[in-house]
Amino acid sequence: MVFTHDTEVSLRTAAALVNTAPGDGGDMLSSSDALREFYVEWEWTGRFDGDATELEQARALRPRLRALWLAGDEHATAEIVNELLRDGEALPQLVEHDDVGWHIHATGDDAPFARRIQVEVAMAVLDLIRAGDLSRLRVCAADDCDAVLVDLSRNRSKRYCDGGCGNRVAAAAYRARQAD
Repeated sequence: MVFTHDTEVSLRTAAALVNTAPGDGGDMLSSSDALREFYVEWEWTGRFDGDATELEQARALRPRLRALWLAGDEHATAEIVNELLRDGEALPQLVEHDDVGWHIHATGDDAPFARRIQVEVAMAVLDLIRAGDLSRLRVCAADDCDAVLVDLSRNRSKRYCDGGCGNRVAAAAYRARQAD
């Protein structure tokens, strides 16, 4: 494992949340039920209200998290991270629960879901900056896709999102070679 479990989960959750934003398939976070499915799928714990306010807070967080992928350098990213931590009233603490072992929670379990995501993602990106691995945050290399991804591969070779872009690009390249 390249990073700790909580760092990996937070980064993957952030990418997944950013990628729910309206696109070709519409807004994938279109209801409180969709937010609940997201919460369950990513195995978050703690407070979950599931109301319209929480849904709006999660939707509003997406562009702030996308900015982490688009910042361009460590200094700009660090500014965003610090803003997310300040706004989220981060108070890091070492905790142990479930089967994950010791890890950091930077908000209380009673904090709103979107705030917990905001702060946990900021803490995870903080780890990337400190490790000099910010380049692991990428935008899909397919020309027609703007999904974000986290490259957690050992050789840092992941270029495409999990939406099938890699297969689609490879198939198009194969067809182009066959046409020649």
